[in-house]
Amino acid sequence: MSSKKNLLTIRNFRGFPQIPSENNEQKWLKLESEITAIFSSTDYNNSLEELYRIAEDLYTQRYSPLLYNLQTLIETYLNQQLEVIASEDDNILEIIDDFWKEFCRHIKTVKNIFLYYDRSPKFFKYNTVQSISLGLFTSVIVLSSIVKKKIIKEMLDAIEAERCFRSFDQRLLLKSVTEMFNALQIYDEIFVGDFLKSTEDFYEDEGAKIIQIMDVPQYLSHVNQRIAQEQERVRNCLNKSSEIPLLDIVYKQLIENHISEILNKGFDELIDKNMYQELVLVYKLFQKISNGTKHLITYFKEYIIKKGTTITDVKNEKNMIQDLLNFKDDLDKIIVLSFDNKKEFHECVRVAFKNFINGCHAKSAQLLAKYLDVKLRGKDISDDDLEVILTKVIKLFKHVQGKDIFEAFYKKLLAKRLLLGKSANQDAENSMISKLKDECGSAFTSNIEGMFQDINLSKSINTSFKQKLKNQESGFGSDFSVNVLTSSYWPNYPNYNVNLPCELVTYQQNFQKFYLSNHSGRKLLWQPSLGHCLIKAFFECGCKELQVSLFQTIVLLLFNAATEMGFKEIQESTNLEEFELKRTLLSLVYGKAKILLKSPKSRDIEDEDVFSFNNKFTDKLFRVKINQIQLQDSPEEEKETEKNVLVDRQFQIDAAIVRIMKNKKSIKHYMLVRELYKVLDIPVNQTDLKKRIELLIEREYMERDKENKSNYIYIA
Repeated sequence: MSSKKNLLTIRNFRGFPQIPSENNEQKWLKLESEITAIFSSTDYNNSLEELYRIAEDLYTQRYSPLLYNLQTLIETYLNQQLEVIASEDDNILEIIDDFWKEFCRHIKTVKNIFLYYDRSPKFFKYNTVQSISLGLFTSVIVLSSIVKKKIIKEMLDAIEAERCFRSFDQRLLLKSVTEMFNALQIYDEIFVGDFLKSTEDFYEDEGAKIIQIMDVPQYLSHVNQRIAQEQERVRNCLNKSSEIPLLDIVYKQLIENHISEILNKGFDELIDKNMYQELVLVYKLFQKISNGTKHLITYFKEYIIKKGTTITDVKNEKNMIQDLLNFKDDLDKIIVLSFDNKKEFHECVRVAFKNFINGCHAKSAQLLAKYLDVKLRGKDISDDDLEVILTKVIKLFKHVQGKDIFEAFYKKLLAKRLLLGKSANQDAENSMISKLKDECGSAFTSNIEGMFQDINLSKSINTSFKQKLKNQESGFGSDFSVNVLTSSYWPNYPNYNVNLPCELVTYQQNFQKFYLSNHSGRKLLWQPSLGHCLIKAFFECGCKELQVSLFQTIVLLLFNAATEMGFKEIQESTNLEEFELKRTLLSLVYGKAKILLKSPKSRDIEDEDVFSFNNKFTDKLFRVKINQIQLQDSPEEEKETEKNVLVDRQFQIDAAIVRIMKNKKSIKHYMLVRELYKVLDIPVNQTDLKKRIELLIEREYMERDKENKSNYIYIA
């Protein structure tokens, strides 16, 4: 029994052997000698397995100096190498990189020897061979003041050489050193601060120099190139964590610090020349800096106002609307293609357009109505193109405050198109009305729609009248049409009591009798100023048809009975006012088609002038249109139209004041003004409002509070 027990104990027990403690010192000396050989890259006497067994025995025997001795051994070795490395002045990166790689290979071998120790962290949880070795390498080698300074300097010199395009052959070395920093977990501590400071200094200096010598497109391209280079440098040589602070410095030094120079020096040119790609670059770069987009929007708005103010100058009246539409198109395209179609830029355009369009008072509204008139008269515009134009115009119309001014002129011009049959496209007219209704409401277009209703009803009335004449076999040889208009829908026209030719008087009387027989209780007021006729005239070259106004017709028919007539004689025969008669005669004498001759041949018409029929008139066309000067609004008439609108505005202001007072009963002056600005969609100023308030006080709609003069009280 006893022998079996001893047999099992001797052969199977692998516990701690009872080795005298002095043997541990001998084992360590043996191990120390071999580790020294490993560091010196010389042959060692024992195999790695034997060295592993020695280290295992020392650990299992709880040889306490083991860790300290190993640490001292590595530290001694590193200090020896430090003297060699510190003595080198050049190529420190290559030296430190080679030494680091060699050290890592040595430590890998030592780590395998102490593998049992590393896997048994019972007493040394954080002190592995790897952590001890890396910590010592960091403190002894890398953080040595001399070596650290040389490493950082050489790294920064290499990076600057790349930035200055002097050298690109150290990228792999930089990457390797960066990986060493990462392994030692000192990248941010040892490198990033100095790197970012040198980057800041470099780009601060470069930005100040090149902004002076490059135009804006070149400068932006250079900045974009620099950003790509820095991103590539981070990708190939440095830590990813460096990218954000690095690019922030580039943006700050090359963009943020030179915002004014970039915008003032060439931003206008980028927009004027529709340089979309460059503007994309501006937008993207400005997004990267603090308040960059805000600065861009502010300058964009200033540019629009500056350019728009030039377009709306009084000297550019002829092309103003078309230039504004083109300008708006260009800006919208830029916002879509270059500014990511951001609503902030569209709002910027809206505010800017509202600023300068309404800065020229009523002129923009008037010219917009005239522009529409030209387009709706045009016969050489396709339906699709015309619809596009109307859509663009209504977008411009949105910015106009004086919509009542536009309405007044639009109605006057529409009246001429309808009464003279000059509207080229009924669908386009309806489309424009629909757009105006969507923008301003049905009340805005009610009169305009009434004008179309009158024209359609007049066609029906004329058809019935002609049928009656046909049935009566009256024998009238001319085609006579009358437009019956509701006075409240149409613009006011001056009433001329002219002497009509007897043929027209007969037609007039017959139509009046016919109309009143079907519409009792109504009154017809004849308006000859917008009448037009087609008459035949015989010249030496043959017969021609003349498209003329009613006033021109009255004058020309006089020459059926006489070959020449004096001014006074013509005036007496026609009963036309002097001003209207002179304009009519000028159109017949000095127009493109010279139907009459004047003696003497002066530009002004005097009472003694004599007029004669120009029998030698020639024209390649059979039907000749005579310029109808009297149908063109004079500056005085335009001012009168504006004056009438301003009178209507006074009524709008009065009504708004009374509504607010009736609702509030009592209100302070500044609050009343603020409420009026909210509800009134017309351009007004505080002076106008104050005058209307004073007038309503005089008319006893409201009164001042006796105790507080700045307060108003509604009088029921």
